[in-house]
Amino acid sequence: MAPIERITLFKIPNEADRDRVLEQYKVLAKTAVKDGKPYITSAAVGVSFPDVRNKGYNISVKTTFASMEDMKFYDEECEAHKDLKKIAGPVKEDVLTTFYESIL
Repeated sequence: MAPIERITLFKIPNEADRDRVLEQYKVLAKTAVKDGKPYITSAAVGVSFPDVRNKGYNISVKTTFASMEDMKFYDEECEAHKDLKKIAGPVKEDVLTTFYESIL
């Protein structure tokens, strides 16, 4: 089974709020554990370059999980992700998430 690649895009109007969300992703990268061990195989996050194609989404995130089970854990049980949602939830205008197994 191929790894699960997850793309999340945020629309966060306020720059200070974007900075707080980006900082919380740094915390998440260090603290997300399952059974006491890191389980996100890779993570990348940054401010999106201005471009009409991004339709106002201004933070881009890519996370990789070894399995669908690990991604489900991230969504439902991960304390670090819950902490991130507490920060991002109230300040986001919109969020878009998609995930897939790469065919390459």
